[in-house]
Amino acid sequence: MRFVSEMAEAEKAEDVVSEFLGQNPHLAQWVESLRGHCETNKQWGARREFILRNMEGYPTIQPGHPSPSLDRLLSLSMVWANHIFLGCLYPQPVMDKITAMAEGLEVHEAPVRKTRDEIMGRGKRSSLSEREDDVSQKRPKAGGAGRPPKPGPPPQAAAEHQPFFNRLYKTVAWRLVSAGGFGPNLDHFDILRACVEGAKASLSCAFVPLRDIPDLPAGRAQRDGQVCELRCLSVYLGTGYGRDDAAARAMASKEALKTFQGRKVTVRVCRRRFRGSDVEDLVLLDEQTRGAGLPPALSYPFQSEPAS
Repeated sequence: MRFVSEMAEAEKAEDVVSEFLGQNPHLAQWVESLRGHCETNKQWGARREFILRNMEGYPTIQPGHPSPSLDRLLSLSMVWANHIFLGCLYPQPVMDKITAMAEGLEVHEAPVRKTRDEIMGRGKRSSLSEREDDVSQKRPKAGGAGRPPKPGPPPQAAAEHQPFFNRLYKTVAWRLVSAGGFGPNLDHFDILRACVEGAKASLSCAFVPLRDIPDLPAGRAQRDGQVCELRCLSVYLGTGYGRDDAAARAMASKEALKTFQGRKVTVRVCRRRFRGSDVEDLVLLDEQTRGAGLPPALSYPFQSEPAS
């Protein structure tokens, strides 16, 4: 009965969205163009509802026309979806923002994830079967020195994403040629976003205050401003610093576009720092491997448990 009830609620939510789009046909085709290349029907259905519910809060958005307000809403929708479906965590102000924006929006059968402390607390259980389950999953015992293992990207992920980024490389190359070549006066974010959306995918932006980055050298004088990390299909593209979100995003886009200046791009698994630990991350590189100089990760979509 519970399953039937949940199915009914999910269908009811879908009916509400469908009814709304039926009453606003000018929005239907536009909102579908915002769907990510690898989003499942369930993920897209939830994010689509998030976008439509919050459009009133961004009155300057005009369907079919790019704008900073639309970029902001889409970024927040991706942050919310990454949190719900991938378990990603973000700075508390961002978490508070997306929680408020998602009020009243229910995602049925969403993945359930536990914190590291909740997992470690299972060491108090006395059941033999539960202890055997702990061992079979190779989780550290309570009080152990090790951290819970992070699964990282699937082994085949780099190869699976390579065809998409090969196509994106060609799109970006032609777009830069039509713009007169790579240069400082380009709107780097607008070019990158247009190319990605033209390939039926979307950019994910993570913002963190510079002072909150744990791996920042202690002697660094400048600690004000924002840092932005760009991803597409969970693949890291670039990081940028600026006085605010827009400036940081622009610099991250510029760094990302530099990767497309070589003869080809390659998706690889590289080691990066994330919250004080080394993790394996999917990274887009040019023909000159630069993995050794990668900045610390601001987000990490490949963990089943939040890093401590």
